[in-house]
Amino acid sequence: MSTIDIQYRFKISERKEHVFDIRLDPVTLELVNTDRDTPKAPSWAALDYHKCGHCPLSSSTHSTCPLAVSLAGIVARFEGIISYDELSLDVVTEERVISQRTTAQRGISSLMGLVIAASGCPHTAHFRPMARFHLPLASEEETLYRVTSMYLLGQYFRMQAGLGGELDFAGLAEIYQNIEKVNVAITTRLRAATKTDSSVNAIICLDIYAKIIPYFLEDKLDKTRTLFSSFFCSDAPVE
Repeated sequence: MSTIDIQYRFKISERKEHVFDIRLDPVTLELVNTDRDTPKAPSWAALDYHKCGHCPLSSSTHSTCPLAVSLAGIVARFEGIISYDELSLDVVTEERVISQRTTAQRGISSLMGLVIAASGCPHTAHFRPMARFHLPLASEEETLYRVTSMYLLGQYFRMQAGLGGELDFAGLAEIYQNIEKVNVAITTRLRAATKTDSSVNAIICLDIYAKIIPYFLEDKLDKTRTLFSSFFCSDAPVE
């Protein structure tokens, strides 16, 4: 079975371009790497280097942090790029091409969000369905819609499997609390990995979403309710 391929093309200048070919396993939705794609793990990617306090992995079985290793190539290639440097970004999937002029930190953040979800980190695994249906450079509203829809569909499949489910978002809020802890630890790692700020600020951009989504669940979802007015119509047949 072929991989799910997503390509990020960053055009820094007329002579400089960075291309990242992201390959996802079609079943597990984890990253699939070749030897050519996988850099040697840097020291800051060791599992016990600023390890997340809630990490379930053990250094006896995992010498490196899977999330950090997945980001290593991105961080290395954007060394020297400043957060607010402008660039042209093309994201190519099987279904479409999305092109936008944006800042380095926003483009890198979008790429990192995809990679982090598929990295193999136990705390980011819940976001793999969103990696499968990746939406580059998503807005706050788009992210809220996508993540809540994903979560409720996951609860539906849990109930089908006899595992029970929920129709509120307490579990989603907990997932984001865990993601906040991951973001703090990975930011500390990246501060040791790079002298420029684009990669660090890209994680900070992701962390902003992790902080605000739980609040949006209480506030902005009510504003989204009007979009679903057709679901409140009477089902009585028209005579």
